[in-house]
Amino acid sequence: MSAHHHHHEHSGEGLVSAARAALESADEQWTEMRADVYGALSAHERPASAYDIAEAVSKLRDKRVAANSVYRILDLFVRTNLARRVESANAYVANPHPGCRHDCIFLICDGCGRAVHIDDDRLTGALVEAARKAGFADVRPVVELRGMCDHCS
Repeated sequence: MSAHHHHHEHSGEGLVSAARAALESADEQWTEMRADVYGALSAHERPASAYDIAEAVSKLRDKRVAANSVYRILDLFVRTNLARRVESANAYVANPHPGCRHDCIFLICDGCGRAVHIDDDRLTGALVEAARKAGFADVRPVVELRGMCDHCS
């Protein structure tokens, strides 16, 4: 098993196209509302809450969009690997390589809130193996490390 994954990281319209393709390959529809939510999510430089996204989509649509509607769409995006949930911040980030399944390690800055995603199969593989030994199957580690980024420290 290699220590690191190699991905083509998408951005801008390429990211939206890759997300749409990944969602449709999961037999889900790419609706206007889902497109608006994904656009708002991918526009955030830092993890965004459902309320942040609902506010952005409300402004875009010029009508109020409920956060619970956004939560349902975000849950779909997490299930289909278009987004990841930063548990400790109750926030979401767009996956820069939608459709690629792997484990998550987030480095989260306590100063500015920036979240950096890294891949390291050695670390997450050890967690998966420990879970197997404890009788768990189909685990997908999400590891969050908090500290200060270079800019803030």
